[in-house]
Amino acid sequence: MRTPSRGLFAALALTPLLAGCFVSDSGSATDGEGASGGRLRVALAVPPVQALSPYSNDATVLSKLSVAEGLTALGKDGAAAPALAKSWTQKNATTWAFELRKATFQDGTEVTAETVVGALDQAGKAEPKPRVLSDVTLTAKAEDADTVTITTKAADPVLPLRLASPALGILSPKAYAKDGTVSPVGTGTGPFEITKLTGKSKATLDRFDGYWGGKAKAPGVDVTWIADGTARANALRGGDVDIAEWIPTAQAKLLDEDTRHEVPSVRTDSLVLNTGSGLFTDAALRAAAREAVDGGALVDSVFGGYADPAQGLFGPAVPWAADDRVEVTGRAQAATTAQVESKTKGRTLRLATYTNRAELPEAATVLQQQLEKAGFTVKQDVREYTQMEADLLEGKYDALVFSRVTLLDTGDAVAYLASDYTGDGVYNIAGLKDSGVDQAIKSAAEEDDTEQRQQKIMRAEAEILRTDAVVPLVHEKVVQGIATGVEGVLLDPRERSLVDVDTRVK
Repeated sequence: MRTPSRGLFAALALTPLLAGCFVSDSGSATDGEGASGGRLRVALAVPPVQALSPYSNDATVLSKLSVAEGLTALGKDGAAAPALAKSWTQKNATTWAFELRKATFQDGTEVTAETVVGALDQAGKAEPKPRVLSDVTLTAKAEDADTVTITTKAADPVLPLRLASPALGILSPKAYAKDGTVSPVGTGTGPFEITKLTGKSKATLDRFDGYWGGKAKAPGVDVTWIADGTARANALRGGDVDIAEWIPTAQAKLLDEDTRHEVPSVRTDSLVLNTGSGLFTDAALRAAAREAVDGGALVDSVFGGYADPAQGLFGPAVPWAADDRVEVTGRAQAATTAQVESKTKGRTLRLATYTNRAELPEAATVLQQQLEKAGFTVKQDVREYTQMEADLLEGKYDALVFSRVTLLDTGDAVAYLASDYTGDGVYNIAGLKDSGVDQAIKSAAEEDDTEQRQQKIMRAEAEILRTDAVVPLVHEKVVQGIATGVEGVLLDPRERSLVDVDTRVK
């Protein structure tokens, strides 16, 4: 095991330090020219939602495949590390100056302060706004050709970490169309350039030899999106791909031991209840659902032991969470089974989940049985995530079995809480509008002392759980499939990184 160069997947200052790994038979390395290996074949799970726009859930694909970069990355020490910005200084509570390195976009244009400002302005104007910007407003200004000043309306202690978000990757000016669409095809700065995107099924990436960090060891990456988890595992077993992400737990034990890699994860699976419309506007019914649901029953029956029973929104991969966890008080009294039947009056609980993670439909079936015992009439709607995201955000379901990487957007838990649970959060599937929750999250966001910030995050967690807008089920362990002839794959607890300059087929 080793920590990969640039440490892109090290845990953040508010998360545990987790070493990255690569899989190798011999530990040998090439000279960096990719002469001894072929193209990497990668199977990803979630097909593109918006043609790999960084302002959608597709953003993580751009970071997983090392296509685009932000001003900062995540260092192995848990702090923000240089990326397109080689250094930065904080001028005052709301103003930071970033000095750019010499770098080139994949279309041949130079990275300048003006292009960085343009890219950040585009992110700020995007509709819907990227989740990473849900709790902050950025104003970027080019001081000179190589210096960008970024100002926030309120103090943002984690701004350098925020700028490492995949959603704030810097693309060349030609990426941004007048109609608001954004294309990363040939417009990033990373070691791999997207040269062809075929709908929602395939993408071709070639090595970008002008990358400031040196030539990648692989000549390119051929990506196939395979939504079915069993099919992904079969593709790896059959030798059709070199890397298959998110192997279903039912398939994990069928893989050869040397191709199966368990990764600690900051992913929590929960039952999200729609508080904005439908059955669960009634707090007593939400409480009844919370008492009916037993996430611990899923650990072995559905996840094959590759999960831990949920303790809250944050699990074992966030070690400070357990020490700072706050007792939840003030919850509504749960409706009895008879009261559930009376209150619902035969109305059906619309339970949604998606097929991209094979365990979720199985979990939904178990939860349906648990909810029906509590007096609910339940009907499932199970589809690919890309087919249902808009409906979820519009509140067309009563409940969602949801898998969320809680530290994905910035690596700081506040951004996740703000986007998912504040009244104006851009990913507020629960439709939650609660002043106590909003205030608790705001207080955490304003705190610049790390220990105090952690404590305030956990107070915010307790406020959210008080509302029963979300019922945590399990904390997942991710299984990644990697062929024995591949080395340098990034095993990332936050699922931001997968392939970089050192990943290759031997």
